[in-house]
Amino acid sequence: MAGKLMRAVQYGSYGGGTAALKQVEVPVPSPSKGEVVLKVEATALNPIDWKIQKGVLRPFMPKKFPFIPCHDVAGEVVEVGPGVENFKPGDKVIAGLNVGLGGGLAEYCVAKADVTVLRPVEVSAAEGACLPAAGATAHGILIAAGLKFDGSGPQKNILITAASGGVGHFAVQLAKLANAHVTATCGARNVDFVRSLGADEVLDYKTPEGAALKSPSGKKYDAVIQCAPPVPWSVFEPNLSRTGKVLDLSPGASAMWTFAVKKITMSKKKLVPFFASVKGENLVFLAELVKQGKLKVVIDCKHPLSDAGAAWAKCIEGHATGKIVVEP
Repeated sequence: MAGKLMRAVQYGSYGGGTAALKQVEVPVPSPSKGEVVLKVEATALNPIDWKIQKGVLRPFMPKKFPFIPCHDVAGEVVEVGPGVENFKPGDKVIAGLNVGLGGGLAEYCVAKADVTVLRPVEVSAAEGACLPAAGATAHGILIAAGLKFDGSGPQKNILITAASGGVGHFAVQLAKLANAHVTATCGARNVDFVRSLGADEVLDYKTPEGAALKSPSGKKYDAVIQCAPPVPWSVFEPNLSRTGKVLDLSPGASAMWTFAVKKITMSKKKLVPFFASVKGENLVFLAELVKQGKLKVVIDCKHPLSDAGAAWAKCIEGHATGKIVVEP
């Protein structure tokens, strides 16, 4: 496909928000060793996408400007690079791209074969694109919390904050599949939605009870899956079991300080920063659950690539129910 041009969305520097996104035509990328080129059918947005643009990970990400953002895609293999034997042109796949290299907001992208998996026909492209970051993060953080998906082990009491969001709505469903008792927080408009996902108890985070994160049944949490904006340790601590821990998806300075103090003092109650990574086996597991109807992918809205700015603005706003998807 050398020399062919494609439509893409990119920005040329840090900052600027939605206004800085530019619709451009650029060459279709070529695969290196161990890579495949995909014709993109759906791209899912994640909060890390706009945070990279804002400069939160500067100077490490993005790797270079101009930058085509987003890294969760589903599409069709159109070309395979040297050494790729498990995919061929025409295969429908799900892929997690390198976060720092991006490439998802385009008609074509290049993906590492080891984080690309076949997409079952029962799973739509939009559903598949939602799985790499949000789904794999939810799966990984629950494993880190001690949950087992083979039915073994005692039932654990889990709190999931921001349970109606991208990671949260997957975490609720996966925690129930792992036989946990789930307490969840969300806004008032999403209480019934989160309950429909399987949560045993749902708290409106704006009520006094919700702000205090107290289980309505008085349970103490073995683990907290912290997907929400920062919450003081003093709020978490009285709600934890004797060896309870908070797994924080986006730890700020205060959370990192708490992590250090708890580690130094060998406290039984801990705050643990969680940094997700996408692996092929995670995607296979999650796609199979979606295929079987055991995991529901909730999509807040879809936008065409030509209106990717609307999807970007919605992601920055931070109140999507489920996931935000862009389709070419």
